[in-house]
Amino acid sequence: MIAAIDRGAMATHGPRSLLRAICRIAILVALVFSPRRGLADDIVVAPHVDPPAAEAASLAPLPALPVTYQVEKLGWWRLEYPASASERVRVLVENADQWKASLAADFGQDVLTQPVEVRVAASWDAMTSLVPRDFGVPPGASGVTYLSHRLVLLTLTQPTGGEATDLETVFRHELSHVALGDALDDSTNRHVPRWFNEGLAIHESGEHRVVRMRDLWDATLFRQLLPFSELDQAFIDGRGRVGVAYAESADVVRFLLRGKDRLRFVGLIARLRGGASFDRALADAYGTDVRKLEYEWREDCAKRNTFAPMLASGSFVWVIAFAALVVGYRRRKRQTQATLARWEAEEHAQDLRTKVADEDPPFAQPGAAHVGLPKIEHDGGWHTLH
Repeated sequence: MIAAIDRGAMATHGPRSLLRAICRIAILVALVFSPRRGLADDIVVAPHVDPPAAEAASLAPLPALPVTYQVEKLGWWRLEYPASASERVRVLVENADQWKASLAADFGQDVLTQPVEVRVAASWDAMTSLVPRDFGVPPGASGVTYLSHRLVLLTLTQPTGGEATDLETVFRHELSHVALGDALDDSTNRHVPRWFNEGLAIHESGEHRVVRMRDLWDATLFRQLLPFSELDQAFIDGRGRVGVAYAESADVVRFLLRGKDRLRFVGLIARLRGGASFDRALADAYGTDVRKLEYEWREDCAKRNTFAPMLASGSFVWVIAFAALVVGYRRRKRQTQATLARWEAEEHAQDLRTKVADEDPPFAQPGAAHVGLPKIEHDGGWHTLH
């Protein structure tokens, strides 16, 4: 009876309870071993860094290109790059029209109709020679947009480390800034908060998707999401909040663009273009005040950033630990199935023995013919009574 109860509990609740236990353990392992990037000492720098504010008013002409540069006129944009980088820039040439169309669809109007100049430098140092000295190139930037000149500046190598830049991602990021300026009819993009400007560019380019997901998950888990009103300041003062600011800004834009709300996003852009303040345009387009919209985003963020997104957080230690737990669960499941099968076989054998015992008299000998007549034992043998 005890065995039957244990078996039933194992068959009905065991695997499910074990899986829940695995999830709990994996979460604990993640909390212990996963680095809390974006919350304390980690600052993730996006490819785009705003140039000095004085640039917007500068009328200085662009410096002449080096003699080794190639120039391609591609309709709405012009590409200038070192001759040795012709293969690297092919991805830009092949996909630029597609990216332009995608931006126009999100904004609900044609953008990038005026020429855009794209200059590609071999390194960060070389970037500084491709713009007027007053413009400057922010340290750590692998891409910069100068809206007053409709200029996008890219580098082939990262400012630190010397690794190759992901030109496709950085170009899409910077192109988003130019397109937003076109959509708003604002040559400085100062009409919108920086978090919206940067969040849109990150969302459109898809840059650092895994890192952003991890930072957002950590901030959700440790209750360190930033209020909308503090996002802009987080870009300025840093203090470990920059990674969260970038991740959160991109996710808010994703939230504003999701599903049927894409039409509301178009309405937001139209209201901004018409001169409405950002908070007023956001509230009118989405039919609610900004505070309630922020609450709805937080609720959505909490639902999305549960156990599953941890799989993409990149912490090697806890991913291996989770994999070990899964292997252990499967092994335990096979052992459980083997145990259940053995119990079933033992019960079947016991049933057969019970059935045989019920059919044959206790004094019957193996192989003896059963004729239904009584027998007695005498001098060591069995004798049938007649």
